[in-house]
Amino acid sequence: MKTSIATVSISGTLEEKISAIAQAGFDGVEIFEQDFIAFDHSPREVGRMVRDAGLEVTLFQPFRDFEGLPEPFRTRAFHRAERKFDVMEEIGAKLLLVCSSVSPHAQGGIDRAAADLRELGERAARRGLKVGFEALAWGRFVSDHRDAWEIVRRADHPAVGLILDSFHTLSRGIDTASIRAIPQDRIALVQMADAPRLQMDLLSWSRHFRSMPGQGDLPLAQFWEAVRATGYDGVLSLEIFNDSFRAGSAGAVAVDGHRSLVYLDDEVRKRLDPRAADALPPRSRSSGVEFIEFALGEEAPAFESLIGALGFRRTATHRSKRVALWSQNGVNLVVNGDPHGFAHSSYLVHGPSVCAIGLRVADAAAVMARAEALGATPFHQKVLEGELEIPAIRGVGGSLLYFVDPHGDLSRLWDVDFVPVTPAPEPGAVGLRGIDHVAQSMDHDEMLSWLLFYTSILDLGKTPGLDIADPRGLVHSLVVENDDQSLSLVLNGSQGQGTAAARFVSEFSGSGVQHIAFETADIVATARALREAGLATLPIPENYYDDLEARFDLPDAVLAEFRSLGIMVERDGEGEFLQLFTTTFAELFFFEIVERRGGYRGFGATNAAVRLAAQNRLSRPPAIPRR
Repeated sequence: MKTSIATVSISGTLEEKISAIAQAGFDGVEIFEQDFIAFDHSPREVGRMVRDAGLEVTLFQPFRDFEGLPEPFRTRAFHRAERKFDVMEEIGAKLLLVCSSVSPHAQGGIDRAAADLRELGERAARRGLKVGFEALAWGRFVSDHRDAWEIVRRADHPAVGLILDSFHTLSRGIDTASIRAIPQDRIALVQMADAPRLQMDLLSWSRHFRSMPGQGDLPLAQFWEAVRATGYDGVLSLEIFNDSFRAGSAGAVAVDGHRSLVYLDDEVRKRLDPRAADALPPRSRSSGVEFIEFALGEEAPAFESLIGALGFRRTATHRSKRVALWSQNGVNLVVNGDPHGFAHSSYLVHGPSVCAIGLRVADAAAVMARAEALGATPFHQKVLEGELEIPAIRGVGGSLLYFVDPHGDLSRLWDVDFVPVTPAPEPGAVGLRGIDHVAQSMDHDEMLSWLLFYTSILDLGKTPGLDIADPRGLVHSLVVENDDQSLSLVLNGSQGQGTAAARFVSEFSGSGVQHIAFETADIVATARALREAGLATLPIPENYYDDLEARFDLPDAVLAEFRSLGIMVERDGEGEFLQLFTTTFAELFFFEIVERRGGYRGFGATNAAVRLAAQNRLSRPPAIPRR
């Protein structure tokens, strides 16, 4: 399968787009007419630029309002087509996309449209070119790929094929099974685009909200499986209209695009042939977080006092580095204050922070092979003889994502690289027993990128996004997690510059972990132990508990204790979720303690606005720009 992407999908000049597309690993590029018109180089120079980048021009597009026109508009349309053919010959493009007409002058009729395309195909063939006909979802007379195919079939010309676009089919809810009957040699090219489910007109939906496969809600695997079932093995391309993508990093968006196509095609090929020899290793299921590593400097003593109050104890030290392991009931926090290596570099950029997360997987080598095939960046750091090099890739904000498995030395990480503290410290009495979820804050425009990153590499699904009210704007939140919630990652982003999520990204100098939620079996007992340890927890306003009393039928004594301890409550059907928060450490990150009851699977969304307001009251006021 050859991969391609339309230049309209990413930002920059045409030259910058071509460079980004080549570096991302695509085989070809669709030249969007407007990008070409706005460029100040000749068609021949553009073609040379594409070839020098190691790409081919898979499509020149779009050619609009062609079929079904009366005279004199029909003659003019063919004149326009000849001029496009001139440009295509110089650029080196062999295929022209003709999208169904929206012209008020157009006349209906399948035979009329077929005759026009037959003549256009004849003119193209004289130049060694081809045309592909595509049904726009909002086309005046042709808005369904089944009608477009019938027109192509009746045109009956070898230089006329059908172009299929997932958005135009799926946005209208057209049955993809109809694609399976189309002969594969009549499909000229296939374009892919995902999108969130939105209630709006098709044109606006398409022009502003398309996304990469896997970032939206459309059944793209079903669409591509139907295409694959025809035997089609031609170009799989992306045509994405998205305001954020056009304003973002061309390189990052191109990498996402290539990753999305490789991921989609691999998943579909495995459905059609589970024994495909060249398939990627399957998405790995993670059984949870093995460790979280913090990069610290002079703040280390204060941080160790904080996690000590949370019940963690210093259980081991690294054999050769200024690194300590703090543990509690199998929950591992690594405190890295070494003046060398990745953690120190991370500290210099971000300050005290989470610099790495270690995940438990079934096969670390297989995860790495899949991640690298999907464009993830592997990380290597020099280790001393006898020490482990844990497989790792770059993650959110340049942090690291480590993978450990139950095989070989990786299963003995804490014995190989660390020396136990003797005598062994007494375990804390706080009762934390696991990591419930990890929340990462990032630029709003990065959220779809990291969603695709996590769900394409690991066996994680996404939940519907939520908008949460912050005193200074809205925070958009979505969750990626596995079926049993042994690994849950919350992604938060905001376009409001004053929100807690946005301030974190600004003060942190990038995206990263803003909070970690620990699980307990008895949050009341945990809260009491934290109070006895002198830990400061987030003060929740009295109004919250007055409202809680009105919403839930809680016994007076229970409500009084929740009020006293700062415990928040949310219910969902039979389930119940109890939360408690620390104050923010170094104005950057904080911890949460949660107890889940009755199968509750959410994350306390109804409490989030109150929590954000409480944190906002304790935070530094945002800097006022000088005039």
